[in-house]
Amino acid sequence: MPHFCEVKKANKTISKKPVKPEIAMLAARLRELRISKGFSNYEYFAYEHNISRSQYGRYEKGEDIRFSSLIKLIKAFELTPTEFFKKGFEKV
Repeated sequence: MPHFCEVKKANKTISKKPVKPEIAMLAARLRELRISKGFSNYEYFAYEHNISRSQYGRYEKGEDIRFSSLIKLIKAFELTPTEFFKKGFEKV
């Protein structure tokens, strides 16, 4: 089943882009780790780690992410890249 990422303009959804399976796995892993760290709300996690709340929310919804931003997130979860990708990416 394909995943979609909403594209919004002025708080109105203008289209839904298909999300690549790898990006969907990344989004799911970010959400899983955030919840496992005790943050039920993505905004609290982003705020506590000095990350743009809106940007982090888009990452969890399946928007593509720059490598440097991903590394920053991995560090916020107190993981190494190897540990981060160890779970949830078996099908890649």
